Amino acid sequence: MSVRELKRHEVMGRASRKEIGLEDAATLMEVSYRQAKRIWKRYREGGAPGLVHRSAGRPSSWSKPKKLRARALALIREKYSGKIGERFGPTLAAEHLSSDDGLEVHPETLRRWMLEAGLWSRQRKHKAHRKRRERQKHFGELVQFDGSQHAWFEERGTKCFLMNMVDDATSRTEALFSEAETIWAAVTVLRKWVSKYGIPKALYTDWKNVYVQEPTPKQQLRGEVPVTQFGRMCAKLGIRIIAASSPQAKGRVERNHGTHQGRLIKKMRLKQIASRDDGNHFLPGYLADHNRRFVSAPQAPEDFHTAVPKGLDLDEIFRLEETRTISNDWVVSYHARLFQIPRNSRQHAPARSKVTVCEWQDGRIEIYYREQRMEWDEIGQRPATAPPAVIRKSLAQHRKSKALPMDHPFKQKSYQQMLARKALQASQKLGNP
Repeated sequence: MSVRELKRHEVMGRASRKEIGLEDAATLMEVSYRQAKRIWKRYREGGAPGLVHRSAGRPSSWSKPKKLRARALALIREKYSGKIGERFGPTLAAEHLSSDDGLEVHPETLRRWMLEAGLWSRQRKHKAHRKRRERQKHFGELVQFDGSQHAWFEERGTKCFLMNMVDDATSRTEALFSEAETIWAAVTVLRKWVSKYGIPKALYTDWKNVYVQEPTPKQQLRGEVPVTQFGRMCAKLGIRIIAASSPQAKGRVERNHGTHQGRLIKKMRLKQIASRDDGNHFLPGYLADHNRRFVSAPQAPEDFHTAVPKGLDLDEIFRLEETRTISNDWVVSYHARLFQIPRNSRQHAPARSKVTVCEWQDGRIEIYYREQRMEWDEIGQRPATAPPAVIRKSLAQHRKSKALPMDHPFKQKSYQQMLARKALQASQKLGNP
């Protein structure tokens, strides 16, 4: 019996003992007088069991067929079950039962079935300990950027990073698998975002050296703000980089990591995906479905993305740029590589002048002097500064220049006599007068 039925049994007992009338009983049961008369009639005819609802214990007319339930649970045991952390949740399992197996079951109905069959367990929800930051109002106003290292391919492949971009206002997502959280991985994801939606107003990142750097003591004294290569690229596009002080500050992308770890890993398990290349080939379809399900409408309709300016080549933005000095023999040193610049009338850069070395993701390198591209040839070692005969002549002149003059104190008679006395004293000590 339910709590309400037990309460009615107690009230009807008092009415049968004539402690209260039916009007008072109706008030205590919070029903009308006519309903109290019906309850009193059922109590007199059947006693306490007569107060139990007539539908108790009977199958619902809205219930699913038993064959459908048995088939759904069998498919879950076969394809979507496993250890805690690996098994599919009711919502994800319901999606795949619908798309892959043709079974339409509501996630809450499937949750009850899985609980009764022991295929799912209720997870304790922790109380929130801090207030969440409100979303930005416009799409493109703030995009959170982070990399998540995880066993994305489980035991089928090695650990790698998922470079993840999440719009703060809508939760729209763009992602890429990479070996490490490097500048080129970040550039690839950002370029895909810019190509799809435009240039965002700001990026919310952590304090990794890929995105921002803390100033050294010398830079602090000079008042300089260090800029990374990625920061320089974003500055050229007008993107502001904001560094978060804690993982909770960029909770939107952190929770998005958790969603991918709960859904993406299991979907790739079904496809037996075991490498980054196959994973990146699978991501576009997965992200399209993910955005369709989880993207929310922004509070304001205006899009804060800006279009790429006409005439701006993104290849000139997304490249590494470093300043180098041309040596006296017209050689530029760049990361243990030597580039010989030919001297000609068309492109002539003075020795000791500054040039800019540009490197692209595919390894292509160009050298610019005052925005003019220069020709170069890579060499294995620096050329000799002078022929061997000239070197020997210069060394002989150096030795000759070091000869002592005749008036040097070391050549005076007093100095020679002092040396003779010291030699005589040393021989006497040895017993050789």
